[in-house]
Amino acid sequence: MIDFRSDTVTTPCAKMRTAMANASVGDDVYGDDPSVNALEEWSAQRHGFEAALFCSSGTQANLLALMSHCERGDEYLCGQQAHNYQFEGGGAAVLGSIQPQPIANEPDGTLCLTKLKQAIKPDDFHFARTKLISIENTINGKVLPLRYLTSLSEFAKSEGLALHLDGARVYNAAVALNVDITDIAKNFDTMTICLSKGLGAPIGSLLFGSKAFIAKARRWRKMLGGGMRQVGILAAVAEIALKENVERLTEDHNNAKYLAEQLNQIDGIKVNVNFVETNMVFATLHASHNIADIANKLLNKNIRITAGSPLRLVTHLNISKSDIDFFIKELTQLIK
Repeated sequence: MIDFRSDTVTTPCAKMRTAMANASVGDDVYGDDPSVNALEEWSAQRHGFEAALFCSSGTQANLLALMSHCERGDEYLCGQQAHNYQFEGGGAAVLGSIQPQPIANEPDGTLCLTKLKQAIKPDDFHFARTKLISIENTINGKVLPLRYLTSLSEFAKSEGLALHLDGARVYNAAVALNVDITDIAKNFDTMTICLSKGLGAPIGSLLFGSKAFIAKARRWRKMLGGGMRQVGILAAVAEIALKENVERLTEDHNNAKYLAEQLNQIDGIKVNVNFVETNMVFATLHASHNIADIANKLLNKNIRITAGSPLRLVTHLNISKSDIDFFIKELTQLIK
């Protein structure tokens, strides 16, 4: 199956499966799992933070961050397109009693500092208390410039706000910018990374912050049912993902650019290749084409896409250049 729906569909390699079978484990709720402890200690140091917390998912890691930064009745500022605003079930509001204040993303994915400034609430009991700015990098495949991150960090400090990075695909950003991950991470008070997307692990995300912050997040994780037991079988895989699957993200980015170029050769499909910065391609089909029907027919050829307008296609470690060629051939036949 050639699956373009998301990089979440990646499957663990043979080395990861062996590591899972041989991992040293213990009860992580008691703090006894040596593989988890080693991962949290190493990854915190690697990313420039005091502490880390291994979580079951990016949604959980982001929710723990929001609930640890904010109290009931507080507010966080985020992008209108932010994953933790649009696609995480309203968890901050439902479970944390935290009010999101979305700001329209600029075309490059950034949040305008002037608009952020205008959205900060006065110190008045009529309003929610603005405590946090949360941004996403990458966002819809776009990479936020380092100079912007520096400006945003300075702005947050000047306003007395904490700054959180939803870094689900932050390694894609680092690879695209050709910088070390710490060049991005150093701008934030807290950060999450997802291990089960382009990095190829089967499950898991990490939340980074100060020791006090992570201790608070760990308590919230337990309360939310996220306390895990012999989870070292997954922590061992996470370390492989972080140590061995970062540099290869360049291949995904190159494949995405190639995919975009090939799509542009098909009548009735338009892609702005210049917008393809990492592993996501957004294509617009002519209105005469029924994308749902096309998706069903592609499935018969063992190709999965998400029927949408625009059509989002994501490259990852289980997508090769020859897979793209096969997809282009079949798609061309369908929309003649």
